[in-house]
Amino acid sequence: MRIHESGENYLETILQLKKRNEMVRSIDIARELSFSKPSVSRAIAIFKEEGLVNVEENGNITLTEKGYIRAQAVLERHITITDYLQQILGVSPENAEKDACRIEHVISEETFSKIKKQLGE
Repeated sequence: MRIHESGENYLETILQLKKRNEMVRSIDIARELSFSKPSVSRAIAIFKEEGLVNVEENGNITLTEKGYIRAQAVLERHITITDYLQQILGVSPENAEKDACRIEHVISEETFSKIKKQLGE
């Protein structure tokens, strides 16, 4: 299953919110991404059907193992690309962060591997 950029952003956001908070709710995701709550609710329903998230009775959203693996991969690309842009290319932290958010969704595995290698990872 190919998840598009917005879907990857949702999963990455759930993972990051979970690291900061005990609970992750739709409203937290909506605030973090500046999306409407109905949009987030639709996306979460799709992710639930795809086996990427679970939604508890109290509204807490958790990643399944499959969802966690996917979210972790996106987050790794984000962090690595941000580091590369800053450390190797000298891009400002603000621009590196913004550009990494876009690049992480379209970069090939080959290019990503080369970036990791150049960073010594």
